[in-house]
Amino acid sequence: MTRIDLDELVTEQRNPHTMNLDEFSLAEACRRMNAEDQTVAGCVQKQLPQIEQAVAAIINAFNQKGRLIYLGAGTSGRLGVLDAAECVPTFGVAATQVVGLIAGGPQAMTKAVEGAEDSLELASQDLKKIQLTAADAVVGIAASGRTPYVIGGLNYAREVGAATISLACNRPAQISQFAQIAIEIDCGPEFLTGSTRLKAGTAQKMTLNMLSTLSMVGIGKVYNNLMVDVLPTNAKLVERSKRIIMDACGVDYHTAAHYFEQADGQVKVALVMLLTKCSKEKAKQKLAQKAGFVKRAVNEKD
Repeated sequence: MTRIDLDELVTEQRNPHTMNLDEFSLAEACRRMNAEDQTVAGCVQKQLPQIEQAVAAIINAFNQKGRLIYLGAGTSGRLGVLDAAECVPTFGVAATQVVGLIAGGPQAMTKAVEGAEDSLELASQDLKKIQLTAADAVVGIAASGRTPYVIGGLNYAREVGAATISLACNRPAQISQFAQIAIEIDCGPEFLTGSTRLKAGTAQKMTLNMLSTLSMVGIGKVYNNLMVDVLPTNAKLVERSKRIIMDACGVDYHTAAHYFEQADGQVKVALVMLLTKCSKEKAKQKLAQKAGFVKRAVNEKD
């Protein structure tokens, strides 16, 4: 087997602050680990210009009826799948609008699939299965910045004409060469040498939070700072939906519950009904004319 050179990867280097980790008291270990984690947000901050570009590219994809597709292996892949899954209940999008692909398929969410991340061809096969198009945006996630599965996926996405974004925790990252927008977050060596589920994983999660949340803001899924396309699929989300109506419209619980029922559980429709004093049908029409943006629908002059 050919040796893989990891010497230049900061994520594989030893952390000078934790060289004697196995000798720390429990209190000291907790303090040191927490101190390492506190550095992550500042590292992400340095890449905000690139993250902004990535969000803009994703919004553009959505406006072309395209999708956001995450792909990665191991922890990186699992974080992408997690973020994709959360978009459905939070923003009311179809399960096909934000997709998470992980090397080795769904079984890799809970167990390692040997050799899956080392394949340059597997990601292109996965992307072909979901019929990748030029309207889509693909985010390749790899803490090391060199995962073959991600390189292969980004390369195929580039050939198709999709927007390509890379997210790595090493600089310079090999996957950056295959992306139009490269996000490289250097968090330094891990608390536990090579364990990129730690700081690198935290940095990736923070970044994915921004990519999905801010792109959803950009396509009208938010009113003020309220998630107005939330799917009320359980008791907690039903109550959250009513609270959103209360907060946005300044009404009491009884009124919010009434309009929630009148709007068939569609928070956006209930808001427009209340704020413009119109019927359910008229509220739906206003929203359709303004691409689902509540504020635009409410401010429209009849």
